[in-house]
Amino acid sequence: MLRKSILVLILMVLIGVLGAQAQSAPRDLTFFLTYVPNIQFAPIYVALEKGYFADAGLNITLQSGDEPDGINLIAANQLQFGVASGEQIIAARAQGRPVKFVYGWYQKYPIGVLVTNESGFKTPADLKGKPIGIPGLFGASYTGVIALLSANNLTEKDVQLQTIGYNAPQVVCVGAVQAAVVYVNNEPLQIQDSIDKHDCGSVTGITVFPVSSAADMVSNGIITNEGTLTNDPDLVAAVVKAFDQGLRDTINNPAEAYLLSAKYIDGLPLPDTLKAALQQASSDQVDFLKTSPTRAAINQSRADLLSKLSGQFDGTTLLQMQVLMTSIDLWDADQLGYSDPASWQTTEDTLTKMGLLTAPIDLGAAYTNQFVPSLLEATPQP
Repeated sequence: MLRKSILVLILMVLIGVLGAQAQSAPRDLTFFLTYVPNIQFAPIYVALEKGYFADAGLNITLQSGDEPDGINLIAANQLQFGVASGEQIIAARAQGRPVKFVYGWYQKYPIGVLVTNESGFKTPADLKGKPIGIPGLFGASYTGVIALLSANNLTEKDVQLQTIGYNAPQVVCVGAVQAAVVYVNNEPLQIQDSIDKHDCGSVTGITVFPVSSAADMVSNGIITNEGTLTNDPDLVAAVVKAFDQGLRDTINNPAEAYLLSAKYIDGLPLPDTLKAALQQASSDQVDFLKTSPTRAAINQSRADLLSKLSGQFDGTTLLQMQVLMTSIDLWDADQLGYSDPASWQTTEDTLTKMGLLTAPIDLGAAYTNQFVPSLLEATPQP
């Protein structure tokens, strides 16, 4: 009897140990990104490197691909989370695909129309009758330029959209077009760098007409599917919270974010001198953040950092750091993660004008703010 009791006790201990190990084992999850590894995904990289996903019991693998493919995979529950733009969510739901927007990452639409000084275009209205280069008649670039034209009493028929692929810097600098649809946080910086190096043909300067100044539309955010929302809301909350922490850290300390992102981005410029400068800047920013600065003070600290770095390094070395800083301006807001109903309505109206929607959808079912961490903190819990 004693021997039997000991064996039973050992068995119970083993079961307990194995059960505890099973409970602590991280959950594997693939997160879909709509572009190749790039500094514009810094919040994801920061959340990974600082252990925010791991703290939530998640082992994240990143998968890059085309946005429509990601939406299809998430709609079919072959993947559960990823990044997608608001207009794509509306289009997908119009086709019966059960995807949903759960965190608004970009607070400003990242598309604009870039014009050269030589074009003589002073306002978007000056684009009437003129050629405009565009990656293609699809995606955020297409939706964005239509919204910009509409806000200036123009239609697609009033301009000449010319497909140039994602080659605006090259096409503009060879003089093939004097106006092009661009991502405002990236291509204008590339073109300006070429101008500064006298490597952009006869172009002496550029101006960007941002869509966000004319129309408040929904851009990129975190998406999932209805099944995951219904069956595992705690998982949705965990993913959103981890990303939110990574986004906040990136906004507050871009030097640290750039350093942490280098592991994920092949060829990210990081010579030893820049690395040392960013390490010092990151350390200084940690001390600064301990003083609980205002959002305005944090914004100024970013501007001061970029100004200081610009005095030490050439534009090409700093180009990706500038992309990060410009991207932060598109992400930052008083209320991170929030989806504005008016922005969704504007986006749907634009798609309708383009003929991409034949009937309105239930916009309230396309997004939710119930997982936005700052809103949860502000709402008393029962």
